[in-house]
Amino acid sequence: MREILRAVADGERSVAEAEAELRGYATTESGRFDAARERRRGICEAILADGKSEAQLIELATTALETTGRAILTRLEPNVAAALKTQLTAATIDHNVQARTLVARADGVEQPSIDATVAVVTGGTADLPVAGEAAAIARESGPTVELICDVGVANLTRVVDQLDRLRRADVLVVAAGREGALATVVAGLVDAPVIGLPVSVGYGAGGDGEAAFYGMVQSCTALSVVNIDAGYTAGAQAGLIARAIAEARSSGTESSSPNSDK
Repeated sequence: MREILRAVADGERSVAEAEAELRGYATTESGRFDAARERRRGICEAILADGKSEAQLIELATTALETTGRAILTRLEPNVAAALKTQLTAATIDHNVQARTLVARADGVEQPSIDATVAVVTGGTADLPVAGEAAAIARESGPTVELICDVGVANLTRVVDQLDRLRRADVLVVAAGREGALATVVAGLVDAPVIGLPVSVGYGAGGDGEAAFYGMVQSCTALSVVNIDAGYTAGAQAGLIARAIAEARSSGTESSSPNSDK
């Protein structure tokens, strides 16, 4: 503690950095940023843009960069993303307009990298915004993230011709709307963990994602399911699993897979 306080007194560390290290969070007028979440939980902290003003998001993003070297924002509107880019000029920014995500990195902060692969699979193009959020969050844990798009069950040959890619993944996130059957189909074809991500795409009864959610929850194959449109949660879970696999792989304790060439 003395070293931290001395660094603040000498101007070598900001008050926010010191608070983040001592308490695990940094206090701002816009809320408390959980700067220790990744160290404590293994999941990257993200700033949800919904319900926050432009000024609040700029303050939180600045605090995130100051305390962790990285700011991750989700559900971000284009005009707010543009404002953030003008304010965070010292950071390298990756903005995915369709997924509504923005990742800013301070100079010298590298993208993490681990020996694991996450496949994010979509039934159709309409699933991409939610799937893209899952991909962005999973990527921040370090695995290689591969998007396998437009393999909906309306034509099963679209799944079959991607089977080799699906089976090479260490963990899969399957984003699908309508009845959500794609997650069941994929989970019955691979030996890796599958996370079902129901998407609020469709129309008529159950078209708000409920049919996809219940279809995945009632699946006769073994898979986990997150809430409707919960891209962050699916990506975070995939990242945790990928990290555990990478650690097992590096220690030589990974068990052999019966039907893949991982």
